[in-house]
Amino acid sequence: MIVTLPLQRRPSLFRDDEPVVTARSLLPGANVPRFGDTRCWDFNGVLKKAANIAASGWKINFSLELEDPYWNLLAREFIMLSFNPRHRQVLKSGVVLERAGDPRTLNHIASRLRTAARWGRERGLSAYPDRWRVEDLRQRIADLAATGIAEGTVKGHVGTFKGLAAAGSALSLPWPAEDPWPGRSARSVARDTRNRSVAKLSTPAVPPQTWFPLIRSAWAYIHEFAPDVLRADRRVSELLAVAGSSTVGIDARLEEWLADLRNKVPVHPVTSKRQTPQVNWNLLLLLLGIDASTSANAFSRGSHASKRRRVLVLDAAAAGRITTHALTGELRQVTRPDGSTGGWHPGLERRALNDLKTALRDAAFVLVVGLSMMRDSEIHEILRDPVVEHYSTPAIASTKIKGTTQRPGKHWWITEPVVEALAVAEAISLHPERIFSPVTASKQDGTILGVRMLAAFVAFSNANRARTGLDEIPTTYIRPHMFRRTMAMLTDQFPGSEIATGIQLKHIAARAFANATTQSYAASDTEWVKYLEGALDNVKFRKIKDLYHRHTEGEEIGFGPGAERVKDAFDQIAATVKARNGDARTAETLLRTTRIHIRFGMLNNCTADHANPVGAVCLENAIVPEGHVGPLDERCRPDRCANSMIGPEHLPIYDSHQRKQLQIINSPSTPACRRDLAERELEITRNVLDLAGQPQ
Repeated sequence: MIVTLPLQRRPSLFRDDEPVVTARSLLPGANVPRFGDTRCWDFNGVLKKAANIAASGWKINFSLELEDPYWNLLAREFIMLSFNPRHRQVLKSGVVLERAGDPRTLNHIASRLRTAARWGRERGLSAYPDRWRVEDLRQRIADLAATGIAEGTVKGHVGTFKGLAAAGSALSLPWPAEDPWPGRSARSVARDTRNRSVAKLSTPAVPPQTWFPLIRSAWAYIHEFAPDVLRADRRVSELLAVAGSSTVGIDARLEEWLADLRNKVPVHPVTSKRQTPQVNWNLLLLLLGIDASTSANAFSRGSHASKRRRVLVLDAAAAGRITTHALTGELRQVTRPDGSTGGWHPGLERRALNDLKTALRDAAFVLVVGLSMMRDSEIHEILRDPVVEHYSTPAIASTKIKGTTQRPGKHWWITEPVVEALAVAEAISLHPERIFSPVTASKQDGTILGVRMLAAFVAFSNANRARTGLDEIPTTYIRPHMFRRTMAMLTDQFPGSEIATGIQLKHIAARAFANATTQSYAASDTEWVKYLEGALDNVKFRKIKDLYHRHTEGEEIGFGPGAERVKDAFDQIAATVKARNGDARTAETLLRTTRIHIRFGMLNNCTADHANPVGAVCLENAIVPEGHVGPLDERCRPDRCANSMIGPEHLPIYDSHQRKQLQIINSPSTPACRRDLAERELEITRNVLDLAGQPQ
């Protein structure tokens, strides 16, 4: 029983033996904490926990400043009010607070009260908040904002102070009763404190210089290296399944094994510390059907029989019958940075398998988080057999955690690399349900963190790149939610993709385009803008270079006035190359320096100069949007414009369109207005075909 504090105005609403969880689904055999527990409330085994939350995140520790009886009781009462709004005594008190979703929220509340108590002591205020003023609470928020912490963190502290003021009548200990910010939301207060007039998404994108080598390395481990690792793992399991602990008859087994010249002595890979191959005695025992972990060492130096066996094995090794690939056979061949070719790993032995399986699990996580737009929590909730068909497309079936209490099932569309990554992760996982779990059987109750998996894979890939031949991954700041932001931004670069992005992000509301969050996720990133512009320029140059080679070989590259200008430019380059006795490199240099403007399109190519689009029909009598540079695509007239270039690849489209319009015109059921439109379309199409000299 807690002794009543002198400063208590009334008895607490809650009894000491009161369970701290009401009106929530409990796990079987739950041991629910009680209100009178003053040191810790442990919700592990009580409430369902997301797979990516550590056990410590499901505990509320009343430590440090909250060990003080005043702050301890105040924190426990406020947490009870926030966590159990439907409690009989809470309803009777008339206090209505925003409901805390899960124990992590309660942890945040305890942390805010703990830091507030520490701040008050450092500022020389009263030891207890019964004498604090609302000005003190405002100053606390101002001091927090001055440290530069995130707006969301400031908002949480403001919300806690406002909640304490609202709960004053239900608290047994005094707290400043006045709301420090009446009529204003916590979001508004935090934003004004930090002088932000517009809320922006703070999640950065993964830099392109990190994104590409990271995704490529993860794919290499999943697609190229995983078959070797899984084959070695299966071989170990097969050997352990038939291995015994007795060494009886080992001499006969060894002689029979050595008599088969196909058998080679397993040796440890050569390293910087071990320059000569050494026999892997434990693996040799396993190949002979004996589990070294449960038997005596049959190759020790202690007995005459053991020494004789060692001599037989060492003689075979000296004769060249050795291998570092006893579990796998030859490994996948790669080209290394120094130009040499060989296996991607020096030798898969049992002690290396755990590290490699961990690397494969982390690589699978990289591909899933990088290419699916799933949240970290949603990935950790993926169960076995996760790939399903959703609207005739492969998808991951998992659980949506954020913003929900019912844990609804959702689907995320995926591509084949993600399907393969999930299959590898599932093959490695030892957990009975989840596919992302620790790779050792003794740690299946542990929680693996997405942040650590990303960092571990980067470090592992970089440490072994001299052997694997993979590119170095810059060790920049990366977090799982940054990949979601990056993929949303990349998909938005393609026309009409925002709705699909919103669906995949689970941000679809009444109208997809009204959702500000989806648009924030898809907003351009400065580094990616530079990269994408450069990538587009490179693609365009490759197409121009292809046109040049086709033109010099006598092929037709296009029709119309725009095409004639491009041909003239190509002829001048070819003449210059010939005059200089140049080669293909000279031609490429001239192509890069010559001002050849081509925008490749589906219905034609535009050769207008963006800086000076003379003759562009699309700009005639047009209202050009502010900031726009160059032609207006939606007003393009391929049949009339002096900048139009009709390529051979466009002609089948116009030919098909001509036949379709004739079909509409000749149909007696076509309305007059629709026939007039078809006749105008037919005229445009025939004009285009006339430019190409095509028969009508």
